[in-house]
Amino acid sequence: MGTFINIGNTGFQRIRRSEYIDKSGLISVVNSTLFTEQCFSCVTRCRRFGKSMAAKMLCAYYDHSCDSRSLFADLAIAQDPSFEEHLNKYAVIYLDMTEFVTRFHDDDIVGEIDATLKADVLEAYPSVSVKDDDDLMGCLIRIMEATGEQFVFIIDEWDAICREFKADTMAMDRYVNWLRRMFKGVNASRVFAGVYMTGILPIKKYKTESALNNFIEYSMVDPGDMARFFGFTKDEMKTLAEKHGADFDELEKWYDGYQIGDELSMFNPNSVMQAIKKKQSRSYWASTGAFDAVANYIQMNFEGLKDDIIRMLAGGRSQVNPTGFQNDMSIVRTRDDVLTVLIHLGYLAYDWKEEECYIPNKEVSGEMENAVKTTNWLPVINALQQSKQLLQDTLDGNCEAVARGVDVAHDDQTSILSYNNENSLACVLNIAYYYARNDYIIHRELASGKGFADLVFIPRKHVDKPAMVVELKYDKDANTAISQIKHKQYPKKLAEYTGNLLLVGITYDKKQKLHECFIESMQQSE
Repeated sequence: MGTFINIGNTGFQRIRRSEYIDKSGLISVVNSTLFTEQCFSCVTRCRRFGKSMAAKMLCAYYDHSCDSRSLFADLAIAQDPSFEEHLNKYAVIYLDMTEFVTRFHDDDIVGEIDATLKADVLEAYPSVSVKDDDDLMGCLIRIMEATGEQFVFIIDEWDAICREFKADTMAMDRYVNWLRRMFKGVNASRVFAGVYMTGILPIKKYKTESALNNFIEYSMVDPGDMARFFGFTKDEMKTLAEKHGADFDELEKWYDGYQIGDELSMFNPNSVMQAIKKKQSRSYWASTGAFDAVANYIQMNFEGLKDDIIRMLAGGRSQVNPTGFQNDMSIVRTRDDVLTVLIHLGYLAYDWKEEECYIPNKEVSGEMENAVKTTNWLPVINALQQSKQLLQDTLDGNCEAVARGVDVAHDDQTSILSYNNENSLACVLNIAYYYARNDYIIHRELASGKGFADLVFIPRKHVDKPAMVVELKYDKDANTAISQIKHKQYPKKLAEYTGNLLLVGITYDKKQKLHECFIESMQQSE
């Protein structure tokens, strides 16, 4: 057993001793690629989404220096036809790149990696003759030729160097060349039965092409058939919540919302497990360098980026084209680049069918709010801070206070958002009622044409507050807004709701540049 080769299964043993959601089906997907042209895989996802757990699971499964049968006997992979064929059959090289970026900070880091792994591999194969000037790949070629043995190479945090060293530095050039030497040449398919890399960023692009175009890539933007292994599915979460007596609706509010490929409802695994263990749903988003990067990116305000962030904080979505991003956090040149970085970091979710991004849940919304507070966007910060009082004034039926609060929100944000119809008014109101998302699920219901724009507030489970329908009118009186609500017999989102209901009409007079509010309380019957 070495430090980097044939390290055994202790990492996965520790995982199995903890609460574990079965993601062993990933092994079946990787097995299907071994000894094929698709045997080079790069699977990237954001922090806290189980990258290292997956890498340790694969290491335990393939490593021939240990017997891992009992670790997998009760998991889904044990029933897969490929299970016996590849179980503990290979020499595995396991490299966690963070071990090196935390120790070496100069251009020679790649030389240290190659030399360290080479020494470990040669210690495992003392009878194989190599030349003094052989690098790691040269040694692996000689071992393969002497023994006929092929390797599985697993790299965790493959992009740690890319995040530590900026583009066009000597360290980055050396690293990319090392990766090409290891995995791109003609000998790679002879030496490796399979290669699995994982990290946050997809493989770096040079101009428009990947530095390693022989790799099959799976990412937050394009997860392929790996999507179901990226996070916890809704069914997995319901089972977990029931097992621990946890409130599923609360977990859903805090940690759901990621759409990964065709998986429409994916939960953040790390935060879920912490909430289950501590019996409290709150933000478990780790404070990392990524937070500072987010604050820096959103302040750039490329091509109206600020408008996009505000729209998404208000519960909306923004169009994004992720294809131009160079997969390098130091090369961010456009609005689309910034949004794509935030998707890979997990601050935004991505709907590939609509090519839209959005803030997925309460946990991330809070972190994005924190990032905004570190910027110089004072109007937005003020609106967020005042939103709690606006909600209370609405619930109290204080029409004048609500109108004044919306006046302030409008005045603060007119320099950011155009304000000339019900839809732009709705965007301002979404920010103004930002705090309400703690207690309400907010729906936006738009009519065709230039008609009305409703905001429908449905109380969350266990919240003792009335539902609200907010009707927005531009250049019409508030009573007209209330009549509009009654005439429509309420938006469809209220069809199953019974209980207290507030009808809130808010209008804007463009001549006087003032808002008017009218609030009526009624009982929604069964």
